[in-house]
Amino acid sequence: MSKQTQVYDKEIVFAGLAVFLIIVTFPFWYNLVLGKAASAPVPELTKEAKAAKTCVLPAAEMKSEHMRILDVWRHSVVRQVKRVYTTPDGRDFEMSLTNSCLECHYNKTEFCDKCHTYASVDPYCWDCHIDNPKEIK
Repeated sequence: MSKQTQVYDKEIVFAGLAVFLIIVTFPFWYNLVLGKAASAPVPELTKEAKAAKTCVLPAAEMKSEHMRILDVWRHSVVRQVKRVYTTPDGRDFEMSLTNSCLECHYNKTEFCDKCHTYASVDPYCWDCHIDNPKEIK
């Protein structure tokens, strides 16, 4: 193989690598320059939720940990027959999605679905629970 052929092969390889890197990284560069992130939805609170002023836990913790909390509640109720949750500040709540959470947040479409759609998650809560048991008609 001559030296001229080796140089020519290197140029083809580097050109191919450059094209590959441009194609692979294009979505990142596009989003960096032109992309805009969708703003997180603000869930609509019902008048009951506004009147209560506090949830089971602080709002920031509920936003990030509600699924874990509901999972712990489910295990406590089903496996340990423990039905009352006592908050760190001493308030008691029934460990029930329907009878605790949906008392204040009964508008599933405006409260739950907005954030779950934004986060692209499909929780299985509604496989067993009624969507809007307290819906105002």
